[in-house]
This record gives sequence, C-alpha cells and structure tokens, in this order.
Amino acid sequence: MILLGAVLLIAGLVFGIPLLNTAGIILLVIGVVLAITGSIGRPVGGRRHYY
Repeated sequence: MILLGAVLLIAGLVFGIPLLNTAGIILLVIGVVLAITGSIGRPVGGRRHYY
C-alpha cells in the first residue's frame, strides 16, 4: 500500500493531476499507519502481522 501510494503521488506530480496526489497521500498515510501498528505487535484486521 505504501508503494502504491508513492507511485500515485509521483504520477500525480508528473502529470499534474491533483486527484492522484490526494489519493497517493491518503494511501501513503494508511500504509504507514498499518505498518507501524503491525510492527508494534497489535493485530491488524485479525492478523498479527500486516504485510
């Protein structure tokens, strides 16, 4: 999810499409939150680890 967010953010900057920028930032934030939550040992979505 972090990778997809980064790709959308870069594509939005290159092509000048603000919707891609917004979607990229949202996906980046969600991916980072899920990664941090999974790495501290809290179950994410019923799983011990979020990959």
